[in-house]
Amino acid sequence: MTKTGGRPRSFDREVALERALTEFWLHGYEATSIAALTAAMGINAPSLYGAFGDKRRLFREAIGRYRVTYGAFGGRALAEETTAFLAIRRVLREAAHEYTDPGHPPGCMIITAATNCTPAADEVKAELRALREAGRDALQERIAADARAGRLAPSVDVPALAMFYAATLQGMSTQACDGVGREALERVADIAMTAWPDGAGTDRAGTGTDRGGAVR
Repeated sequence: MTKTGGRPRSFDREVALERALTEFWLHGYEATSIAALTAAMGINAPSLYGAFGDKRRLFREAIGRYRVTYGAFGGRALAEETTAFLAIRRVLREAAHEYTDPGHPPGCMIITAATNCTPAADEVKAELRALREAGRDALQERIAADARAGRLAPSVDVPALAMFYAATLQGMSTQACDGVGREALERVADIAMTAWPDGAGTDRAGTGTDRGGAVR
């Protein structure tokens, strides 16, 4: 009979990870202590280390979970909409919903979790910065695809346009953390889209879908 290593876990790992995600999202990486994590997760420190390794690895796993759950709306919009205009409009409007959803902490975890960290957390800050840059690059590639297809004028500064909408998303996250509501952020999203450059074939009147399949 083969022996199994160690005692079986007495807690649900997925539930514990979700609770850790919430703590990091609320308080940021550095301000979240092991004591706070174990209290929120309902486990002791040895169980945390045994299941997740250490605080940094737990944080990385929490970020990974965030990206495929709460933060997945952006990638879906960029992949599913037929033009960059419709895709980015949907990203902004769904961000207004996600960033203010009362079912979880406000804002974007990838934007907020490394705020005000000391140099001791530089590696974590760099990892989150890389994720934000990847998000901006995804916007840029979607815009560039439309430029190549002739939907935007050749004079359009594609990198600057992508950076503008990435900055809009970061600002919306900060505003949500300050208590600004969904409707106000939706108005911000709509105003931001008025900056979209005119160009050959640009379809401002096309339909797109946001969260829940509603036509916008």
